[in-house]
Amino acid sequence: MTMETKVLGNSDLALTRIGFGAWAIGGGDWQFAWGPQDDNESVAAIHRALELGVNWVDTAAVYGLGHSEEVVGKALKGSAHKPYVFTKCSMVWDESREIKRSLKQIRREAEESLQRLQVESIDLYQIHWPNPDEEIEEGWATMADLVREGKVRWIGVSNFSVAQMERAMKIAPITSLQPPYSMINRSIEAEILPFCEKHGIGVINYSPMQSGLLTGSMTKARAAAFPKDDFRRNAKAFQEPQLERNLKLAEFLGELGARHNVSAGVVAIAWTLSKSGITAAIVGGRSAKQVDGVVPAAGFRLTEDEVTEINSYLISHP
Repeated sequence: MTMETKVLGNSDLALTRIGFGAWAIGGGDWQFAWGPQDDNESVAAIHRALELGVNWVDTAAVYGLGHSEEVVGKALKGSAHKPYVFTKCSMVWDESREIKRSLKQIRREAEESLQRLQVESIDLYQIHWPNPDEEIEEGWATMADLVREGKVRWIGVSNFSVAQMERAMKIAPITSLQPPYSMINRSIEAEILPFCEKHGIGVINYSPMQSGLLTGSMTKARAAAFPKDDFRRNAKAFQEPQLERNLKLAEFLGELGARHNVSAGVVAIAWTLSKSGITAAIVGGRSAKQVDGVVPAAGFRLTEDEVTEINSYLISHP
């Protein structure tokens, strides 16, 4: 299956409009987990996404404390498809599984990620979080060194502000930004998206379905029954009064999607992709069935009238 692609920032990476996000497949038993996950289901989900034409996988060292990268590496070894592989650094952990933020260990992190992913170079290496803020320059200089050494092909940032990107750009170009962006979280629209467009920085947004809230399959009962190691139990968007409002938004998106025989989640993803500054969206999948449900977002396009209809709904339901 051939999908439309868009070049990411200043790179030579032509990305399908959605990529496979590997956060949830890190499994449970860590601070930002999505609850227990079967590795075989994860491998099947990645294989299904690649079979359907998705050409990039996004993970991070911290997802499952190394486990997500291992699963991605295993899946790619067992596939004839060779997608771009993206990962992230800056969240490190110790023997007690305690996570700390550091930009001083990036070189070691990169070496360990290469081993877990079983690749010779990382196509896009990203600083996961700009913490500690005072280490940004040192960390970004290390990232630039990794490019010169061939361990990394392109470098990007995630969750950075405009001011933080400006500081990094004085040291080396930024290929991409990875921010959260969905109908529920639109904070990047005011300053960050215009800045990236102006400076040719590609944007790959994460959580376009707000961690499952806008898929059309989330319910109050399901949210109440999350396992104790699912980070969403404590997320404000999954708690009242926000939960009811967000589920009504998902219901509205489902009604709009029904006109085209696509899910609420596909509409939610397509809405983010309708923004000119967005290169592509990261879409998680915990099973081949879930992947089948969201892959239509790679080709589905909302009409201008439908985008206006959604925006009017968002304005009238703040």
